[in-house]
Amino acid sequence: MSSELTAGGVWKYGDGVDTDLLAPGIYMKGSMEELASHCLEAIDPSFARQVKSGDIVVAGKNFGIGSSREQAAQVLRMLGVTAVIARSFGGIFYRNAFNLGLYALVSDDVDRIEKDHRISVDPLAGRILNETTGETLTCEKVPEHLAAIVSAGGLIPHLEKTLRKTL
Repeated sequence: MSSELTAGGVWKYGDGVDTDLLAPGIYMKGSMEELASHCLEAIDPSFARQVKSGDIVVAGKNFGIGSSREQAAQVLRMLGVTAVIARSFGGIFYRNAFNLGLYALVSDDVDRIEKDHRISVDPLAGRILNETTGETLTCEKVPEHLAAIVSAGGLIPHLEKTLRKTL
């Protein structure tokens, strides 16, 4: 299974990016499109307007801490983000990310990646290539069963695919 992702660019944030920054509570009753348009606006007003399909978010410790709202991972996927690389994640966000088709990669090398760098990621091998600097960095390897969920587009499409094979 090939799991390489290529990013058009990196969006870099610090520690403690919580679910309310990703999916602000004030917009939770609106459409997913409206919610996505406000993703990270409190710390980066340009993010939702300028993020491109294939981009990767890089952050510090405790990315996705806070409430259990799955919309925090869902809006990132809607905006085209293919992976989040962080030192650590809130546990519920971590699992929600994979269930919604978004890689959540743990790496101690996040300080060696900057905003607007271009990176390629191989989650199964645990490798990050910083194409801007030429450095090869590491992340925790993603187990094949989680990579298969992401590859299918999330848990529901993965289960539907699996069930079709068995029927």
